[in-house]
Amino acid sequence: MSGKLLKHPLKSSLLPGRLEAGCDEAGRGCLAGPVVAAAVILPDNFSHPFLNDSKQLSHKKRMELREIIEKEAISWAVALVDNEEIDKINILKASILAMHKAVGQLSVKPEFLLIDGNRFYPYDGLSHQCVIKGDATYLSIAAASILAKTHRDELMDAAHEQYPFYGWDKNKGYPTKTHREGITANGISPLHRKTFRLTDGQLSLGL
Repeated sequence: MSGKLLKHPLKSSLLPGRLEAGCDEAGRGCLAGPVVAAAVILPDNFSHPFLNDSKQLSHKKRMELREIIEKEAISWAVALVDNEEIDKINILKASILAMHKAVGQLSVKPEFLLIDGNRFYPYDGLSHQCVIKGDATYLSIAAASILAKTHRDELMDAAHEQYPFYGWDKNKGYPTKTHREGITANGISPLHRKTFRLTDGQLSLGL
């Protein structure tokens, strides 16, 4: 799937000519690390034959697209909410907060927000539209999904160097067998989300 042209190209905008920022997050279902969000405003004429939901792309293709997006976007920003804050306010609120922070860091203020998913809190008087599977529908949300994913992956790769017991270089903090076995054998790290079900026998408070 990593190298296929899209049969149905993504939409460039909800309303042509309006400055729309696409927003998405990465890491919501992870057991460790931050949730990372991105906001991207693309030019009206932007297009790329491979731009799609980051989950449908290889790492190599995501990195190639990230370079293009960061170079050609009118504005882009990436922000995070760490695991301690996630435990305090819950993952939904943390995901939305990360998106708010990313929008607030844009160098150009958007006129409208396109949000991946079905939940969002209004930001600074801006109108918004939630779009289920938005990262496979709108170019700007797909671009945000790529930036959020690649920036978060880099953070988890760096964290793996400090805490190599959990396989974060491979699983990026998601609840794989290797990750949970690492927790059982070594305990949790300072980056783990304590309100999540970290081992198979633990009650989940965060998922």
